[in-house]
Amino acid sequence: MRLDVFTLVPSAFSWIRERRPLAAVLGSELELRVFNYRDSTPLTAGQVDDDPYGGGPGMVLRVDAVAAALDAVYGGTPPHQVVALSPQGRQLDQPLVEELAAEPALTLLSARFEGFDQRILDHLCTDVVSIGPYVLSGGEIPALALVDAVARRLPGALTEGSGEVESFSVALDGGLEYPHYTRPAEFRGWPVPEILLSGDHGKIEAWRRERVRSAS
Repeated sequence: MRLDVFTLVPSAFSWIRERRPLAAVLGSELELRVFNYRDSTPLTAGQVDDDPYGGGPGMVLRVDAVAAALDAVYGGTPPHQVVALSPQGRQLDQPLVEELAAEPALTLLSARFEGFDQRILDHLCTDVVSIGPYVLSGGEIPALALVDAVARRLPGALTEGSGEVESFSVALDGGLEYPHYTRPAEFRGWPVPEILLSGDHGKIEAWRRERVRSAS
């Protein structure tokens, strides 16, 4: 899979390259490229945003700056999905992650402050995605969340079997994962449930199944 991110803060994506799950698949299952809108803007002094028409606070990412960035990398409209990160988008959930992880290539558009000129969403994107019903200062954190969520679904990203039974998985019928405990068996008078120390894997499995919670 090739995953391209367009942003005003390329450095935000440096640390994720060095850590699993992304580090485990870079160069094999995943190619991650990060582009700065300022490198291809048709405007002077690296300008990419402007005051909103009609007045109001904040700056809006310009449609011509985004179009120029896509033209510089793809020579026109990309032949694959282009996803903008915005509160206006459909909510990111595990089914959507699985859908995007199945794509051979994906472009993510990130903005800052007041967000995108609406024409970017209407004409340059194929989808708009939100990571939650709240506002952040920019799209870098949502883009990082999506990159991580997609990367961990690629072959080799996780230890074999570790991604099969987890929150929102088919194995748990889309529910939230059961509680986990580790050593020490007792701490400050807080014991680990006896069933988990019993060695009876059938009973342990039943106990865990009973504690899978609905995600709704």
